[in-house]
Amino acid sequence: MDLDTIRQERKKWMGWKNIAPIQHALDNLPEIQARLIISDTITLESNEDLNLEAVTSVARMMMPWRKGPFKIFSLFIDSEWQSQIKYNILRPHFNLHGKRVADIGCNNGYYMFRMLEDQPKLLVGFDPSPLYKLQFELINRFAKTDIVYELLGVEHLPFYEKKFDLIFCLGVLYHRSDPVGMLKALYKGLDTHGDVILDTFMIEGDDEVCLTPKGSYSKIPNIYFIPTVNALKNWCLRAGFKTFNLLHTSVTQPDEQRKTEWIDGESLENFLDPDDTTKTIEGYPAPKRVYVKLSK
Repeated sequence: MDLDTIRQERKKWMGWKNIAPIQHALDNLPEIQARLIISDTITLESNEDLNLEAVTSVARMMMPWRKGPFKIFSLFIDSEWQSQIKYNILRPHFNLHGKRVADIGCNNGYYMFRMLEDQPKLLVGFDPSPLYKLQFELINRFAKTDIVYELLGVEHLPFYEKKFDLIFCLGVLYHRSDPVGMLKALYKGLDTHGDVILDTFMIEGDDEVCLTPKGSYSKIPNIYFIPTVNALKNWCLRAGFKTFNLLHTSVTQPDEQRKTEWIDGESLENFLDPDDTTKTIEGYPAPKRVYVKLSK
């Protein structure tokens, strides 16, 4: 199946019974050109009159808000993840000016809005979630950027009509049952001398091994493999990358991921052992992330 056919199939997802009412409510909001202020909080400002109650109602229909934070006029969306923490860790390691950039698993586009400050030549987000696309469209309805949002996954990247100078893939790899296969897809999505900035869960140790959770990890069922840094390096080299540069490691803290009024359900505090926060509720090592830069 070619990408145009896949795109047509994915458009039908926007008509799902739980998505269509949100799309309808979004379409009924006024068209206002706002000022986009790019900082730790993605902020929209305007001097025009706006029915903030309507905007708030639409934003709440789109819960949960995982990535952020955002401020739409006077409405502050306090997302589960304080995504600026991750972005600011990575910020010294790239310059996107004039480059073709992709964000795989882009969620609602928080990182892509941040990336606009570098003035990339092209900015494309890949994420198959209709709900997250609607969150993006709420922000972009007023920001009116040239960001392209594709309801596609990493598996479509090798067949995409553009190749990229830099690909971001943040918090996706551990959700894939074939991590080397996914890394190969990232490799194929790059132009001749492109780079990938990647983050994923890790476990401590020098051995070239990985943790394979029995059922779930931090109450997340689709976590398949959590490698040591050396195991991750081997995966990347086997996928074809020529260089593997370790940028940073960090333990996920409660000030980075936490329950707010803008999500449903639980968050990090519920995923850890209440008697020993160095372990998950299942008894595995608590979430720790590794950030790397890969070169083709």
